[in-house]
Amino acid sequence: MGLSIMPVHTEEQLRSCFAVRIRVFVEEQGVAPEEEMDDYDASPSAARHFLIMNGNEPAAAARWIMYDGKTAKLQRIAVMKPYRGQGIGRQIIQAMEEDVRAQGVPAVILDAQTQAEAFYEKLGYRTISDEPFLDAGIWHVRMRKEL
Repeated sequence: MGLSIMPVHTEEQLRSCFAVRIRVFVEEQGVAPEEEMDDYDASPSAARHFLIMNGNEPAAAARWIMYDGKTAKLQRIAVMKPYRGQGIGRQIIQAMEEDVRAQGVPAVILDAQTQAEAFYEKLGYRTISDEPFLDAGIWHVRMRKEL
């Protein structure tokens, strides 16, 4: 596998991110398209989008935004089905954490689907929400990690 991970700078790269997210969240998980896309998708600079490509094929996508002055929020983390279980989710999370750290931000949060909570725990995240909550019809927990 010739994987490359990159911050998104072009509209074409951003469209590749959307292709991953539409496949995973809308087609596989049944999220409404209007709930999946938002103002942070308006351009490559509206959020810090990241993409993992396998040659010309998108394999994973994610983004982060500033949540408050001391915390970034990782969002829309999606790995295409053929690439799951190969450490690609961990790679894109680590790339975003490095990017957040380089901006001088000391902590990150994310809203994890409950079925992925153990995955994030292995990466050093801890659950901070008192109870699971519904987002786009899917149960989530809020998690945090100090960088």
